[in-house]
Amino acid sequence: MSPLCKPEDALPNLARRRFVAAMAAGGVMANVPPCVKAAFLNEAALPNNALSGTEFDLTIAETEINITGTPRKATTVNGMLPAPTLNWREGDTITLRVSNRLDEPTSIHWHGILPPYDMDGVPGISFAGIAPGETFTYRFKVEQSGTYWYHSHSGMQEQTGLYGAIIVKPAAAEAIKADRDCIVLLSDWTDEDPMTVYAKLKKDSSYYNFNQPTFSDFVKDTADSSLQAAIAKRHMWNMMRMNQTDLSDISAYTYIYLLNGKTPEANWTSLFTAGERIRLRFINAGAMTFFDVRIPDLPLQVVQTDGQNIEPVIVDEFRIGPAETYDVIVEPQNRAYTVFAQAMDRTGYARGTITPHAGLTAAIPALDKAQPLTMADMMGAMEHAMAPGDADETHESDHGHSLHSNHAPDQMAHSRHLPIGTAAPVRHASSEYGASVDMRVDTPRINLDDPGIGLRNNGRRVLTYADLRTIGGALDKNPPAREIELHLTGNMERYTWSFDGLEFSRSSPVHLRHRERTRIIIVNDTMMTHPLHLHGMWCELETPNGEFQVRKHTLTIQPAQRISFLVTPEVLGRWAWHCHLSLHMHAGMMREVVVA
Repeated sequence: MSPLCKPEDALPNLARRRFVAAMAAGGVMANVPPCVKAAFLNEAALPNNALSGTEFDLTIAETEINITGTPRKATTVNGMLPAPTLNWREGDTITLRVSNRLDEPTSIHWHGILPPYDMDGVPGISFAGIAPGETFTYRFKVEQSGTYWYHSHSGMQEQTGLYGAIIVKPAAAEAIKADRDCIVLLSDWTDEDPMTVYAKLKKDSSYYNFNQPTFSDFVKDTADSSLQAAIAKRHMWNMMRMNQTDLSDISAYTYIYLLNGKTPEANWTSLFTAGERIRLRFINAGAMTFFDVRIPDLPLQVVQTDGQNIEPVIVDEFRIGPAETYDVIVEPQNRAYTVFAQAMDRTGYARGTITPHAGLTAAIPALDKAQPLTMADMMGAMEHAMAPGDADETHESDHGHSLHSNHAPDQMAHSRHLPIGTAAPVRHASSEYGASVDMRVDTPRINLDDPGIGLRNNGRRVLTYADLRTIGGALDKNPPAREIELHLTGNMERYTWSFDGLEFSRSSPVHLRHRERTRIIIVNDTMMTHPLHLHGMWCELETPNGEFQVRKHTLTIQPAQRISFLVTPEVLGRWAWHCHLSLHMHAGMMREVVVA
């Protein structure tokens, strides 16, 4: 369906945003009464007050806010969006009394924190949830430090505002030296009911995608190759029922992108003193948005990811997937700078300003042109395509014996570890052949040095996973005792998402043995990029030749990519494992993990 055929319900919001942006750019808002200006520019948003100590009282309720010019109900903590920042200290025992004032159950998950499983906050897996009118007390010892965050794991409450930052100070001296500390919390907001958004995607997965191939693209392809080649290219994509421009499920057609709760027009601003060394703690609390972040004319020294210190690496830009965190050191000069975070589909951006003087701003970069997916993004390492039957061979470990698993057939370990530079042979589970799966990748690529679609060869230094090296190496030096391979699967036309073709409601748990080192292999058989979050344990990403790379709680897996990581489960219990694109999780890309 073309954009002109879309229903008209979202057009007023789109038009209003453009009107507001034009007024703000032209300086018109300077003479608008404060009450009206607040309605347009989100200045009515409550401040993100920080809470410190070891005991916290958090009340979850509905609060009326105004982000786009139309009042809406948000899910808030203590009346705030974003929720209050929680400041903890490593080694302390934290008590959090969470009261539910909603008319539906709620929960809070402490993302990246490793508490006892019954304090993890996932209804139906680690606890029953918090019923309306009830108070649940979370209590656990914090045994880590760094930048983390928290959010609801109930319904669509994360999308409607229930998210906030967690900063854990180390028990010893801080290894990362900075004169100023600043949280940069990125998120996405829609005035639509998230369930309405979900229903639209179930009916038409491209509903919010305006980056459609055009006739001018066809003309360009014809000029670059030939008419026959251009026709053949489109026939190929149509036969695969895929769209080269399907980068994100939801765009600025309904989303507005926020930085610390502020719209681009409201321009969140932080002051600094020239010569200061500033630590920017970036958190992606977006429900469905990958952000590509840069501060023009200012190098970014990345020093931490997902709460874990890394060997510093200097870049111009980095992609941050939903649920990931990156800590960055900057040393600005005596001028203003724009913090620019454009959505991966290039339909919109979040923006803020760091400046030595109030009132100073810097230029806002133009959005980059959206880049189409390539055949390598869809099919992987095609030059290494296997001969017929290779995918069905019996795979063995590096030690020459067959790998075994006590899991259901779809979770059987069936992949050998690969030397760098080769393609990855796979064997698809029988459950991948069905209505829930519209494509399978037979030769996924294994490189970690790809920044991802839209960031390749853009003239800037862009961070990749190959640049990340956790200081101190792996937590567990033992080799893995076994392997498990799972595939990320989906059907775009049905808008279903799954592991190995089985949505959460049809799946069985993944079983891990307590303190047994296990290699987990993930193959992305879909055309989308997925941020995969495993609760309750660290994921220690490997290089393609099996060397330790980086420790994270959320791993972004690109289309047609294979990654492997090691886990050593230290805490018994039941844990969630899911794609952190909220609607993908709700549509089935989730598993339960049992550690026993």
